Amino acid sequence: MSGTTADGGAHDVTADGRPGGGAGQPPVPGAGQESVAARAAGPGISRGGFFHAATAGVVAAFVGFASSFAVVLEGLTRVGASREQAASGLMALCLAMGTCAIFLSLRSGMPISTAWSTPGAALLAGSARPGGGFAAAVGAFLVAGVLMVVSGLWKPLGRWVSAIPKPLANAMLAGILLPLCLAPAHAVKSDPAIGLAVVVAWAAVGSVRKLYAVPAAVVVAVVLIATTTHIAADSLGPMWPHPVPVAPHFTVPALIGIALPLYVVTMASQNIPGIAVLNVNGYEPAPGPLFGWTGAFTLLAAPLGGHAVNLAAITAALCAGEEAGPDRGGRYRASAVAGAMYILLGLGAAAAVAFVNASPPNVIEAVAGLALLGALGNSLQAAMADADRREAAVVTLVVTVSGVTFLGVSGAFWGLAAGGALYAVRHWRARRP
Repeated sequence: MSGTTADGGAHDVTADGRPGGGAGQPPVPGAGQESVAARAAGPGISRGGFFHAATAGVVAAFVGFASSFAVVLEGLTRVGASREQAASGLMALCLAMGTCAIFLSLRSGMPISTAWSTPGAALLAGSARPGGGFAAAVGAFLVAGVLMVVSGLWKPLGRWVSAIPKPLANAMLAGILLPLCLAPAHAVKSDPAIGLAVVVAWAAVGSVRKLYAVPAAVVVAVVLIATTTHIAADSLGPMWPHPVPVAPHFTVPALIGIALPLYVVTMASQNIPGIAVLNVNGYEPAPGPLFGWTGAFTLLAAPLGGHAVNLAAITAALCAGEEAGPDRGGRYRASAVAGAMYILLGLGAAAAVAFVNASPPNVIEAVAGLALLGALGNSLQAAMADADRREAAVVTLVVTVSGVTFLGVSGAFWGLAAGGALYAVRHWRARRP
């Protein structure tokens, strides 16, 4: 199926995570063995190569965090997390995906990059608070993690996800993203000075280097908010994060409305494209174990409020490409450094939450919307490309955007169900003699 990454990249891939087309570079011969040998040779080997790898890792972590942490906080808050629980969830995600990246990179000798599920966070941001509150959402996070582990151990489940018609999967993702992507326009209307400055910074930097557009918008927003908004010290709250365990509560509406869509968008928009990015850069890890391990780290993060850990896409390209140095067998260091940086950034989770909560809400939402514009564009393009399936994709998009909630289940599920029903009817009639 076609996966659209949270950062706007699109990849045609198979159920096993292999590219479905295009000429990629050849796999790295003995990439894992080569890096093991390099490690055994001692610290004097390829200092320049390590510098390139470390620089790429630091940049990847900063871009990954700055580009979408606001989306994560918005999503956790919408499904019932308090300020302390949101900070705990952000910290847990950073610690889990950082540790996961270090473990997988050193274990495989390949640049395996991990991230939180940005489309999953967007799904949460468009959802209503579930019955049972944040505890029910945490129960759904755990179920999504179990499904990812099962996908790594049992291939048919991954094939079922890939069997979802790609126009419908992309239309559902577009419907999840569209309301969030309207935030920049609302910010310009409500606070023209800051809103326009953030949008102009995003557009100007993006015209030169798209990768840094959203981080630039974040920096401009932080500077303007700090200099133009009075933030009382007592409104910031605690600045050092601490874990807040949440006892999970399992409800049928949360499982259907949160867990299943979270699993589908994470697999289709993050994990499978993440494998494709590695393949294109010449690395061919077995997809199953990577899906399983990211699911396992999701299970570790979920009780503390983290929604999903998965393979990265754009930051994977940073760590697996030429930016990480000429020694392709040593690029695993970039992912390991990125993992260490994520752990450090996780320690600032409470400060990030405190600043976001004390800031004008429209501005922070605008940054989140700008971060998702690329993914929205690619999702819409992939959803509407097939004329025969376009009507079903439009139904999926419209129902998802409507935010309709029925039996406590959110619109993302009903959008996919409605579009899938129309697609099935059209497909059945087309096959009749």
